Amino acid sequence: MPQDHAFSEQDKEAVYRAIAERRDMRHFLPDPIPESTLTRLLAAAHQAPSVGLMQPWHFIRITEPRLRESIHRLVDAERKKTAEALGERGDEFMRLKVEGIRECGELLVVALRDQRDKHVFGRRTMPEMDLASASCAIQNLWLAARAEGIGMGWVSLFEPDELARLLEIPEGGQPIAVLCLGYTEGFYPRPMLEEEGWTRARPLTDFVSDNRWPDA
Repeated sequence: MPQDHAFSEQDKEAVYRAIAERRDMRHFLPDPIPESTLTRLLAAAHQAPSVGLMQPWHFIRITEPRLRESIHRLVDAERKKTAEALGERGDEFMRLKVEGIRECGELLVVALRDQRDKHVFGRRTMPEMDLASASCAIQNLWLAARAEGIGMGWVSLFEPDELARLLEIPEGGQPIAVLCLGYTEGFYPRPMLEEEGWTRARPLTDFVSDNRWPDA
């Protein structure tokens, strides 16, 4: 029967719950994440699908306090530039908590590997599929973290070239994410940007159409 390969009802509920309750977290407790748990999370990330099985991701674990502080300074500098670019919403943006780099139990930087351009399978007309593949790895990690009761926040406020120099990423590599992971007092009931009144998520019906692009 078609459903012979389906998970049990309990397992399906757990998968959908992790998806529904995943949040982009900004508030963390300083408690360390056990090594065995971090290994499971990274293994989940590494099982992500990738176009042409290129596996374009590389995870850099930040364990030096001075390096963590340097990353924080890079993010804070870009935060101020983003506020300027937002114009009249700049002050409102500056009041938002947009990262937890100093507080989180673990800090990871995700980068696209150099030499990934040798992979043509699936990328001849869509070279950005390396980024899409790495994003799948990040999502795997995010969902696994939620299942473990660990919060995660994806920070994208940084200048990639500056972060690459700081972490000695070779030419051709590109940092795409700073990931804050850690235990938390609680997960936000809704996305934080909704909680803070910055924006609201739109319903699924706005993003689905049949056969062709919907009429304006």
